[in-house]
Amino acid sequence: MLEIPETKTISRQVNETLKDKVIEKVLLSNSPHKFTFYNGDPAEYVKLLQGKKILSAHGHGMFVDVHCENDTCITISDGTNMRFYLAGENTPEKYQLLISFNDKSFIAFTVAMYGSIYAFKGTLDNSYHRGSLNSLSPLENDFNEAYFDSIFKSVSKDISLKALLATEQRIPGLGNGCLQDILLQAGLHPKQKKNTISDLKKSDLFHSLKTTLAKMTEMGGRDTEKDFFGRAGAYKTLLSKNTLANPCPFCGNTIHKEQYLGGAIYFCPVCQAL
Repeated sequence: MLEIPETKTISRQVNETLKDKVIEKVLLSNSPHKFTFYNGDPAEYVKLLQGKKILSAHGHGMFVDVHCENDTCITISDGTNMRFYLAGENTPEKYQLLISFNDKSFIAFTVAMYGSIYAFKGTLDNSYHRGSLNSLSPLENDFNEAYFDSIFKSVSKDISLKALLATEQRIPGLGNGCLQDILLQAGLHPKQKKNTISDLKKSDLFHSLKTTLAKMTEMGGRDTEKDFFGRAGAYKTLLSKNTLANPCPFCGNTIHKEQYLGGAIYFCPVCQAL
C-alpha cells in the first residue's frame, strides 16, 4: 500500500521518466472493479487527458499527483499501482486505466483490493487529498518534536499508538506498514496507550519516525511494495509479512502477529513489552 516512502519514490521516478511525454491515448478499464474509485465518470478522462503533456509529479502523504498541461492532473492513492512500460512491452492482461504516450511507452493502473484513480482540472474535491497537501511531512525539517507533540495533544482520548499514528491520517501517508518498524526501533508496542508513554519514550518515537521514514525513502521504498517500474523497494523491512518467520533482529525472540484495528500488527514481546 502506498505510504510516504513509496509516494516519494514513485513521484521521483515519474519526474525522471515521463516529463515532456504527451498523452496519446487513454484506455478505460478492461476489468471492472467495484472498489476502484474515479473522479466522476471515467469516460470523461479521454477528453480531459488526451493530448496533454506531462509536466511534473508530486508525492505527498498517500497520494501521487501527476501534473499535466492546462492545470490538469492525474492522482493515485493508497491501493493503486501505477506501472511504467516501454514501447513494445506486453500490455497487462487486466487494468483499470491505461495511458499511452507519443513514444508508445505507456502506464497501466491496477487496483487489487481498493484504490483511487482521479483525473481532474484545477483542484480535487477530496478532504484527504487537501489535508495531505496542507500538512507537514515527517521528511520535512519543520516536522519537529513540538509538532509531533501537538499530534498527541490533539486527541484527548487515551488511544493506542496504532490508532493515533496509523488511522485518521493525522500524519498523512503514515500507515500500518511503515509504523511496524518505527515502533520496533522505538521499543513500543502498537497497542500501548499514548498516555502511558514517558516524555523520553515519546522522544525516542519521534526520532524513530523521522529516521526510519527517511531511510525507507532514500532506499526507494519498502521491500513489501513495488515502485513505478514494478520493482520491490530496497529497504528491508524488520517487521512485515516478509519477516514473520525470522527472529527479532534485536533480541532473537519470536515475532508475534495479531489482527488489530483492521490490519495485522507484528511485534517482539520482549523488545516491545506492554
